[in-house]
Amino acid sequence: MTRVFVYGTLKKGQPNHYRMFESTNGKAEFLASARTTQKYPLVIAGTHNLPFLLNIPGKGHSVRGEIYRVDDKMLKFLDEFETVPSMYQRTEVEVEVEEWVEETKKEEKPRAGSIIKAFVYSTTTYQPDWPSLPTYESYDACGNHGLKYEAKGSGLT
Repeated sequence: MTRVFVYGTLKKGQPNHYRMFESTNGKAEFLASARTTQKYPLVIAGTHNLPFLLNIPGKGHSVRGEIYRVDDKMLKFLDEFETVPSMYQRTEVEVEVEEWVEETKKEEKPRAGSIIKAFVYSTTTYQPDWPSLPTYESYDACGNHGLKYEAKGSGLT
């Protein structure tokens, strides 16, 4: 099982969250709410107003999201869903646990403030103006940013 940190449309309450629990995609288990230990620019961009975490450490915000434990089948699905490697790359980052929900038997339950590693889908391929776009600490498809999410397209983190 692999830990994955999601920050966009796959989070609870977001348009693609259901995909995390479609059995044909594999298995996913919600573990915790968390935030990246490093700052990254989280922008909303492209013709479909998708959330993109630009792989530019040190700029932007500590991004809030959720940690899931996924099986190999779900990880393969997520790689395809995020169009790895053409749009996103799966890289390991450190995240700070805000609230651990899952009761674990195999390992000690991390406390709030614990630092753990998880994979995140970020991009190094973006338009030249994207680093100058407004950055967000947290993504919400219905947020006050005024950018309507369009389900068409790929890379729907």
